[in-house]
Amino acid sequence: MTGRIWTYVRDDRPFGGHAPPAALYYASRDRKHEHPVQHLQAFTGILQADAYSGYNEFYDPHRSQGAITDALCWAHARRQFFELVDIAANARRGKNAAAISPVVLAAVKRIDALFEIERGINSLSAEERHRARAERSAPLVADLENWLRQERAKLSRSASVTRPIDYMLKRWDAFARFLDDGRICLTNNAAERALRGFALGRKSWLFAGSERGADRAAAMTTLITTAKLNDIDPLAWLADVLARIADTPRSRLPDLLPWNWSPLRLQAAA
Repeated sequence: MTGRIWTYVRDDRPFGGHAPPAALYYASRDRKHEHPVQHLQAFTGILQADAYSGYNEFYDPHRSQGAITDALCWAHARRQFFELVDIAANARRGKNAAAISPVVLAAVKRIDALFEIERGINSLSAEERHRARAERSAPLVADLENWLRQERAKLSRSASVTRPIDYMLKRWDAFARFLDDGRICLTNNAAERALRGFALGRKSWLFAGSERGADRAAAMTTLITTAKLNDIDPLAWLADVLARIADTPRSRLPDLLPWNWSPLRLQAAA
């Protein structure tokens, strides 16, 4: 059986937000949409992800909890173009390699210009990011959309570059959403980084043993990754919390969360 790991990350540091970063993992036996529906049933806010159709009902304005704002990931879009221009991969294909389209090269360069702007405004306030994007990014996004539509009209259906172009144009409003709100990042790379450990250790997870084992792995990874995101040593934090939690009143349990925690020895010294 092939299982799935769902990862949800909150990280407001790119816009100087005050909410502490956190990661949450869930395991499931498949990738059916009912899993994120359950995970996010009470959530409202911004969801930045890929274009997985299982999220679509979140964006329904008639959703009982209120519609979630969708923002798509530019790294996913760029990757589809980049794979067509990957010189190293083409070299491995030898005679079967396809010719690199100048449209693909131009698309990657145009998208990279947006990433360059983002690197310069990372960690600024949401208001400052919004102003910078209105001045510098918005013209590039508008020009990119016009250019993609013009190029798409020239291409045959069989052209490989039509797939990444259509992927973006069919969802353009969600890709351009970052221009409207300085809290939105250009990518969901925070979640991608949080998943890297599972991807690198894929062979190890073959032996989770059961669904309960996968759930426990997800729970432990939630604790460890959240500690790391808050610049806390996971081993020191877990050891200290496990030693104290039984004697901690319920009202004081929030003190043990990674963003509030201080070791008992430091409290004693104070």
